[in-house]
Amino acid sequence: MAKKVNLNIEIVAYNDISELSESDRNLLSLAEDATHRSYAPYSNFNVGAALLLENGEIISANNQENAAYPSGMCAERNAIYYAGATYPNEKILTIAIAARKSEETSFIPISPCGSCRQAMLEYEVKQDQPIRLIMKGHKEIFELHSISDLLPFKFTQKDLFE
Repeated sequence: MAKKVNLNIEIVAYNDISELSESDRNLLSLAEDATHRSYAPYSNFNVGAALLLENGEIISANNQENAAYPSGMCAERNAIYYAGATYPNEKILTIAIAARKSEETSFIPISPCGSCRQAMLEYEVKQDQPIRLIMKGHKEIFELHSISDLLPFKFTQKDLFE
């Protein structure tokens, strides 16, 4: 007999950036700025990410494309891998993401791709603490309290090796 599975995922939508804390507004601003430094000549899709570490450090990154697809890298993984390589013992508290098309000034509400979701989940599991995610949209800003909310049927190292 089939049974239904109910997933309890909370997404908060803010209509005004002033509803966010100063720290979150700063992260979003840095993610937006990072979109202007991305290298996206093939997709014309510029993505920026900024993350806040527990020690107060902020890391921003952007997507970098390559003609030898899929050799490029997404903004989220660039930021999280840099954090892991440079501050391996610091917990990631929040990741902010902004995206826009080519030379447009308005931002598109996007969630991370599957590879980025899995990479961020790995760090969330490693640090045994949720990582908040903030995504900039046209008119709204979306917040999730945990990366695992993006992967309701996730698998982790524990699942694979225990």
